[in-house]
Amino acid sequence: MKKIFACLFAATFLTGCVQSTAMIGPAMTLVSSGNATHAFGTFVTNKAVEEETGMQTHELLVKKVEEQQIKNKDLKINKELSSLLERNINDKQLFILLQNNIKNTRKELNLN
Repeated sequence: MKKIFACLFAATFLTGCVQSTAMIGPAMTLVSSGNATHAFGTFVTNKAVEEETGMQTHELLVKKVEEQQIKNKDLKINKELSSLLERNINDKQLFILLQNNIKNTRKELNLN
């Protein structure tokens, strides 16, 4: 009888038929701290997040962190591009200024 129960128990968890991941965190909280209120709150929060987003809490957190990293990379790229564009504009203005000075100098030399 124990073997049958153990096999059924193992088969249920090994095949992924049980959605037990939402209970792991609260169960660990309850075991480690003995605070049932905190464990229940954690469980309810996890279930609410899962129902609202379709993802578990840790999946949602990973997604948000990845989105923030992408946003930070985009901001960094935009700053670098702005800097390059500004430098290019300054170089272009310097080039135009030099061309005008060369033209004016040639005019002065041709008049003399």
